[in-house]
Amino acid sequence: MTPRTAAAGEIARRRTWLCDLDGTLVDSAPVHRAAFHAALAEVAPGLLASFRYEAHTGASTADVAAALGADPEVATRLARRKQQLYRGYVASGQVNVFPGARRLLDRLASGGRTAYLVTSGSRESVERVLSAAALGGYFRGVLTADDVPASKPHPGCYLEACRRWAIDPDDAVAVEDSAHGVAAAVSAGLVTLQVHAAEPAPGAIVVDRLDDVVSLLDAELLDVELLDAKAAEPAKAAEGKVDVRD
Repeated sequence: MTPRTAAAGEIARRRTWLCDLDGTLVDSAPVHRAAFHAALAEVAPGLLASFRYEAHTGASTADVAAALGADPEVATRLARRKQQLYRGYVASGQVNVFPGARRLLDRLASGGRTAYLVTSGSRESVERVLSAAALGGYFRGVLTADDVPASKPHPGCYLEACRRWAIDPDDAVAVEDSAHGVAAAVSAGLVTLQVHAAEPAPGAIVVDRLDDVVSLLDAELLDVELLDAKAAEPAKAAEGKVDVRD
């Protein structure tokens, strides 16, 4: 069995898709990085030299600020300033939708699947990105960092999503990009596709691009059509037979 076939098999018949936003559907990592650097330069310049955004991708802004070792008051100011800067960048059109994102979401909808958004972004930032990118209409529900006590890699966001929306994990697929996000989804018991990843995260099915996820869905559809065609063959054969018993 090829990796493509195995991946297609894992997502076959699963009707609910839980999608991450940053780094998965929208190319926001460079903008988040720039916002953190600018905020650190203003609020806590002593932390700037040691800051590496890549070590924190997938976590919430508040959790990143706290993890940098600043005292709580400085961490709060840092998180607030970073969010202000990031939202300004969003408003100026600096966050782009990844190629294949709309195609994937369209394919999920046309195939009768339900998509939800599960993200570590704040509610206000997420709503601004969805509005700017015209993606909001694709999701039946949106869960953000404001809805759970701990962000990714803690599995609480996905566990809460399943509880809130009565989702059976055995009927769901998560789509993530970061190691933090994959860890959260896998720990919640979800089959997890990882896209745009420089390094595979444990437990994930690695799929290079969103267009490749669409190809997996197409492969699944083709397999179903072939099975239906094979099932119909005996009936067609029977119809063509001449009964000579009379």
